[in-house]
Amino acid sequence: MKRISKDPQERRTEILLAAEELFRNQGYVNTTVDAIIQQVGVAKGTFYYYFKSKEDILDAIVHKMVDQICEEYKKIANEPKVSSMDKMRQMLRGENQLLVSESELMENLHRPENRELHERINIEIILKISPIFAQVIEQGKNESVFDVENPLETVQFLLAGSQFLLESGLFKWNHDEQLKRIQSMQTIIERSFGAKPGSFSFI
Repeated sequence: MKRISKDPQERRTEILLAAEELFRNQGYVNTTVDAIIQQVGVAKGTFYYYFKSKEDILDAIVHKMVDQICEEYKKIANEPKVSSMDKMRQMLRGENQLLVSESELMENLHRPENRELHERINIEIILKISPIFAQVIEQGKNESVFDVENPLETVQFLLAGSQFLLESGLFKWNHDEQLKRIQSMQTIIERSFGAKPGSFSFI
């Protein structure tokens, strides 16, 4: 029987998806390279042809996820006829379908065994998404709805703080505690951006 040879990109994607499924179900720490190989049904040499290590495949998954989110946010940020506040609403409320489709994975990231994957994603989000928000803030400055001296750095501080306090799962806030911190975040954002009080009440 003739051996079926897959397209390299197809094979790489196949390994990536298998690893992502295992990371979701049993955690990054508990997943071995051998488990990934067994899941895909390839030789060990095939795996190492595409990825140097488990850490390498983790980086690939993180970049894939964040790059997809960035593409969605860029589409919003580059809309010429949409106001800066409307763009903020769309981006901060996560109304795009990508974030909805990734919600299961994001929920699993809160598990202790996925801490490393979660942290990698948070770092990539801060580095790649902050410039997109900064672009929208610059638009808002031109529209006289924002007044902030260093948009990029301000966004980075806000993203880091919100991810650690509200999204990390470390503090296990109950509903009321979470709500109070979201309300505080709204006030902090408005003051940091020089926006009118209540303008970020949609958060």
